[in-house]
Amino acid sequence: MTCILLTGSSRGIGAAARQCLEARGAKVIGQATRSDSVDTVPADFSDPGAPQELWEAALARAGGEIDVLVNNAGMFVASPLDASDIEWLDAWEDTMRINLTSAAQLSRFAVRHWQERGVGGRIVHVASRAGHRGDSPAHWHYAASKGGMLAMHKTIARQYAGDGILSFAITPGFTDTAMAGDYLASRGGAGLLADIPLGRVATPEEIGKLVEFCALDAPPSLTGATLDANGASYVR
Repeated sequence: MTCILLTGSSRGIGAAARQCLEARGAKVIGQATRSDSVDTVPADFSDPGAPQELWEAALARAGGEIDVLVNNAGMFVASPLDASDIEWLDAWEDTMRINLTSAAQLSRFAVRHWQERGVGGRIVHVASRAGHRGDSPAHWHYAASKGGMLAMHKTIARQYAGDGILSFAITPGFTDTAMAGDYLASRGGAGLLADIPLGRVATPEEIGKLVEFCALDAPPSLTGATLDANGASYVR
């Protein structure tokens, strides 16, 4: 049975990915900022020590072996350019810690775990279209965190493929979650869909299936790839 640590598993893309993975027979250990569920570890990534505590708790629940890490947790909060200096900087640092630094810490723990065991493993990074094309004037920090995640993903793929450690990234555009709904409302609502040739946003289930594919099915030669899921609103 494949054991998977999935961050941000309580809602949206994370909840859909969990359902897809468990339907395939994988054992999923989830993470949420707050949880009293036996199969989800509470960990607040705004706390610098939380990723390590999560990793150790997940390892204990997994019996000492984790096969796949899915970095899905993230925050998306506007930070207007004309906010006070301290407010703008606080938002930047909070977003970086939750969206990028925690994912980097967990990825490091995972790579070392597999190296020490002499086995391969997989990391799936749920990034964003914003990591390629940028975002709104109030979301510099979000775009930068996702761009950093993509650079980290490429580095992991290039450096550890020879050890059987594979890295995949998924870059959704707008997805039908509460996070995207708030953003769409802030940018004019349905009118923003005119920028999406497909005519609609992605569903969490669509992104969940991509997570499932990368975690369980993607051929090793696909390591280093980034899978876009944005309705052709950004084509590379």
